[in-house]
Amino acid sequence: MINQTNYKLLSADWLLTCDEHFKIIKDGAIVFDKQIIEVGTLEDIKDKYPNVEHKYCGKDSVLMPGLVNSHVHLEFSANKTTLKYGNFVQWLFSVIANREELIEKATKTLIDDELKKMLQNGTTTVGAISSYGFDMQSCIQTPINVVYFTEVLGSKPEMIDTLFLDFQAKLKSAITHESSNFIPAVAIHSPYSTHPFLIREVLQIAKQNNMAVSTHFQESQAENDWLNDSTGEFELFFKDMLDQHESFAKPSTFLYQFKDIENLSFTHCVQANQKELKQIKELGASIIHCPNSNRLLNNTILNLSYIEDIPLAIGTDGLSSNHTLNMFEEIRNSFFMHTNFDANHLAMKLLTAATSGGAKALGLKKGILTKDFDADIISFKLPDTCTDIEDLATAIILHTTKVQISYIQGKSIELF
Repeated sequence: MINQTNYKLLSADWLLTCDEHFKIIKDGAIVFDKQIIEVGTLEDIKDKYPNVEHKYCGKDSVLMPGLVNSHVHLEFSANKTTLKYGNFVQWLFSVIANREELIEKATKTLIDDELKKMLQNGTTTVGAISSYGFDMQSCIQTPINVVYFTEVLGSKPEMIDTLFLDFQAKLKSAITHESSNFIPAVAIHSPYSTHPFLIREVLQIAKQNNMAVSTHFQESQAENDWLNDSTGEFELFFKDMLDQHESFAKPSTFLYQFKDIENLSFTHCVQANQKELKQIKELGASIIHCPNSNRLLNNTILNLSYIEDIPLAIGTDGLSSNHTLNMFEEIRNSFFMHTNFDANHLAMKLLTAATSGGAKALGLKKGILTKDFDADIISFKLPDTCTDIEDLATAIILHTTKVQISYIQGKSIELF
């Protein structure tokens, strides 16, 4: 007989599995330890597990997988009103001008506070993009699952060896702290900012160690013009800052380098054309949508109709290009941006992207309430009774900001 001593049983008025069919169970229940044991109706679950202590989440309650913020930069969490928005290149210049001050202000206490708020907002997993490694201790100590992307960046030929050694040292440090909820990974900053040698060597390390890989791609019109024609707003930037007069690679050449990466994601892609999207699909990669950031830096919206057959995830990006790391707010803003979709259909698509879609992008067995997946679970209450199951996803997006209950790998997390 299976020992059920450590099992937990939660029930709610509604249970969202966030699987590919967006299955919803009325009066649903879940039995779990570190992994999910079984999901079903409360009646069936209580019959099967009569000796497991039952906790009901309350009237108008919802159970669903924890949210996955698949792309966040924590090292710029000190920014509030410093950086310039509205144009990507002007924003980039403001980042360069204020980088040292913002990094100095982003203390461990500040980053810890942002991670605590993310927990309260329902996030149980993040893909943290780390340029400097200053956020590592916070990411190691948080109860949130962290896929920690050590990022490589730099295009000056004379600096390549130094940059590569620095990347290797930071990645080695991350690997020494690997655990069940701190998973080292690698990131290529972007095709315009990273030398081909660095891309090749870093991707080789990722393949050898079966690490997840992420990169920014086609985030702005300036990037698109530079990659394709070595013109546009980036032309003066590269000439004056780096004495570089041509792009290192066309977009298709850049994408080709990512062949045979198992867990691969491209963030933004708002300027990607049909050919590039086809390549991303053929690579088996996900696209990470960061709608708030795209609005602030580019006034551009990812065309979700173009990527129907590419796995979708959602991220907040960092506070350098957002006002919040709250995933429910990110989803809600995305819901109002994409007006060419039926509301309820879009709501289900976005909640799936923020759970199972994010887990897929990061290479994790999370994001779906189903047997043998990690027990990362959140619960919250709607302000009133939802009378039609078809409206539930939309009601969740419209009315949820914080959660009352959170479990990560089966462990109850203190939120307040």
